[in-house]
Amino acid sequence: MKQNTVRIGVVSDTHVSGFDQTLKNNIDEHFSDVDLVFHAGDLVDLCVLDLFGDKDVRAVCGNMDNRRAQEELPEQRVMEIGGFRIGLIHGWGSPEGLERKLADKLGKVDCIVFGHTHYPMNKRVNGIYFFNPGSAMDKRLARSRSLGILEIGEDITGRIILLK
Repeated sequence: MKQNTVRIGVVSDTHVSGFDQTLKNNIDEHFSDVDLVFHAGDLVDLCVLDLFGDKDVRAVCGNMDNRRAQEELPEQRVMEIGGFRIGLIHGWGSPEGLERKLADKLGKVDCIVFGHTHYPMNKRVNGIYFFNPGSAMDKRLARSRSLGILEIGEDITGRIILLK
């Protein structure tokens, strides 16, 4: 791995309204060496951000977040990291056609990090890298819990980590 690669821990759909030891353990294990963290919404409560300690966390609100989280977090963010434009958004509605809706909403970006569906996604569509870490806590929809790591260097790559 090149020295100038930025490693980003990516989590979404935690759906936790207080301290959760399982989530904390997974964060400590898998995000120990990341440069920053993205939370793609549905935290439910802002206190979830405390689980990341002193990490630089960039979060957006989701449709299940409480009023305070919706007031304090943006619905979307676009950031430049390593020369790439990265969009962070939760998502909404049916998973059908969601990639197109997200791309239309965010405009010209190289990568879209999102949540909402609880299904992991790690693929390039029409020149945009789409990355959804799945749900770190809720396995009802996807039947497994997961989070992810994005690496931004000469290119953008990601991997999904299935949790026990």
